[in-house]
Amino acid sequence: MKLHEYQSKFLFREYSIPIPQGKVATTPEEAQAIAAEIGGVVVVKAQVHVGGRGKAGGVRVAQNAEQARHHAANILGMDIKGLTVGKVLIDPGADIRQEIYLAITNDRGASMPLVMASMEGGMDIEELNRERPEAIVREHVDPIMGLQDYQMTYIASAMGLPRENWRDFGKILRSLYECYIKSDAELAEINPLVITGGGELVAVDGKVIIDENALFRQRALSADRDTSDEPESERQAREAGITYIKLDGQIGCMVNGAGLAMTTMDMTKLYGDADGIGPANFLDIGGGATPEQVAAALRIILSDDNVRCVLFNIFGGITRCDEVANGILTAYNEVNPDVPMVIRLQGTNAAEGNRIISQARLPNLLSAETLTEAAQLAVAAVKKGA
Repeated sequence: MKLHEYQSKFLFREYSIPIPQGKVATTPEEAQAIAAEIGGVVVVKAQVHVGGRGKAGGVRVAQNAEQARHHAANILGMDIKGLTVGKVLIDPGADIRQEIYLAITNDRGASMPLVMASMEGGMDIEELNRERPEAIVREHVDPIMGLQDYQMTYIASAMGLPRENWRDFGKILRSLYECYIKSDAELAEINPLVITGGGELVAVDGKVIIDENALFRQRALSADRDTSDEPESERQAREAGITYIKLDGQIGCMVNGAGLAMTTMDMTKLYGDADGIGPANFLDIGGGATPEQVAAALRIILSDDNVRCVLFNIFGGITRCDEVANGILTAYNEVNPDVPMVIRLQGTNAAEGNRIISQARLPNLLSAETLTEAAQLAVAAVKKGA
């Protein structure tokens, strides 16, 4: 779950990380009132879950409250990379002497948190990593031992931070690590962490991504989740307890189990790639899926206009094939799809599931014994309907 910049920085504040004392506005009038309260130069910043806001015109400097209102009026409602701006953050202007990049993320390969820091903050970290990877200091943290003092000293020294800032940097790094751990974050990033003209360190921008699987422990954060930037299909899938990711292909895939879902996608790509045919989504209904979840999954798949065929690949274990079959019928009667469907049911109650599907006499229905056969039938159905 992504947090907006203002949510990330307000979270930082709870861990004593210094941030600008800004506020959020949803109207130009609110922006003007906040700017007048702050006084002096302010920055009006679009709050959307994408990078490149500044280049798109979503970050403006205002010299006074009236100018802040004008900028907010232009930014609110703006389309930035397909997302509509509904909120702006009004921050006091900062006297920036130096910009620093500081982040903690998951290194899956090492099974450890990874601290990344650079004196070249303010720019996209992926771009910096491509052009000058040596400019980024990397340090793993033992998850049992936690962040150690010597590591903070090493990072500050290796990145070339002025010695007079080491103490404050160490406090911020330790607080960021605490925020990262206690928030179940996948990423806690400050970009930039600035050194002001007065020598203070301030987090003027922030980004936090929370592990979806830990949201049951982060109820306060999940309660403030902004779903306006999420695709409707992914929001519906999350509410139904289904893992769904939209892709660009034509074959809608409904599978139980992430590994089997990946294999199914690979097989459709294998047999359809020469004709530009492939999976339209990743969808895992998980173990023990109910007929209601299966029906919800099919509705989500069919909401994608690119889908020209639906492939069901169910290996019954905890998930019973007869319940999947009932779910397919429920969704079919509600949606009345006009695309062919290929169904492969194997495992627990597969015979009963196949009997239910067979007795329903659904049009445009193809059955398959193996995944290879199912993938080939799905590709052929798409080519036939093209």
